[in-house]
Amino acid sequence: MEITIKKYTSEAKKDWDAFIHKAKNATFLLYRDFMEYHSNRFEDYSLLVYKKESLVAVLPANLSEGVVHSHQGLTYGGLVLDKKVKMEEVSVVFSEVLRFLDAEGISTVVMKLVPRIYHLLPSDEMQYLFFITEATLIRAEVTSTIETQSALKIQSNRMEGVKKAKKQDLQIIEETNFDAFWNDILIPNLKERHNASPVHSLEEIKELHLKFPHNIRQFNVYNGGTIVAGATIFETEKVAHTQYISANKDKQTLGSLDFLFEYLIKNRYQDKTYFDFGTSHENAGRTINKGLHYWKECFGARSIMHHVFEVKTANYKKLKEIFV
Repeated sequence: MEITIKKYTSEAKKDWDAFIHKAKNATFLLYRDFMEYHSNRFEDYSLLVYKKESLVAVLPANLSEGVVHSHQGLTYGGLVLDKKVKMEEVSVVFSEVLRFLDAEGISTVVMKLVPRIYHLLPSDEMQYLFFITEATLIRAEVTSTIETQSALKIQSNRMEGVKKAKKQDLQIIEETNFDAFWNDILIPNLKERHNASPVHSLEEIKELHLKFPHNIRQFNVYNGGTIVAGATIFETEKVAHTQYISANKDKQTLGSLDFLFEYLIKNRYQDKTYFDFGTSHENAGRTINKGLHYWKECFGARSIMHHVFEVKTANYKKLKEIFV
């Protein structure tokens, strides 16, 4: 199979985005306009893989200290594949990518694949190829996910919060303005509790929303005219993913977050295949915030694993004789 690999340049943006649009394991996070909102922080090392003249795979990636990552500025990455490619072709593509990187003097590539809940078609080829190339599992994360068509009943302790919110006449509003949630809720909470800042600044989330208005949604909860809680949702074809959750100090007495998520799960996103709360990790993934994880599980969420693998590029040779 004739494979050609090229490093991404801005001239390939149109082709890259057209490929992401029809790939079987891609989301809007892999469009160049999303990847490049923070391009000043990363040295891009994305690759395009051609079979003859046709683009069959891309690798969103950056280079850091001699290691290629797919991708440190994104939640996930890995090889993004055309819907028509078959297992043997994927093995050849991965082999050629590793060989290309090895020839470039890069000995290691780190990949966190797009989670399977986002896949439009089955796309677990890389899990097997990691086994063949003796990849090392270097990080594991647990995300809390609801499969909406077989969802468990929301527990009574969460429904008590919903009742509190309704009694106090809280209101949920979907907005296109992110200022109130970022400035009044999210930034102060992260600063106070974790001495941290949101991954996306207010300016960045506004810019991304302008480019992806149908994918990035903001839901706020109001008590009278005062914002008391909110959630930022990254929406894809199959998944509603909670990017940010936060509320003011009165969340227990108001039931604001219980109220918001009962609405999102049972009403606003009931037609999505999955509702994903995201991870509850701390300490670089080594520990789980017990209270936060339990709160998500009370809505019926259960655990799905995300893995990060490290592959030695010289192991491309191990992919030569899989098929017999």
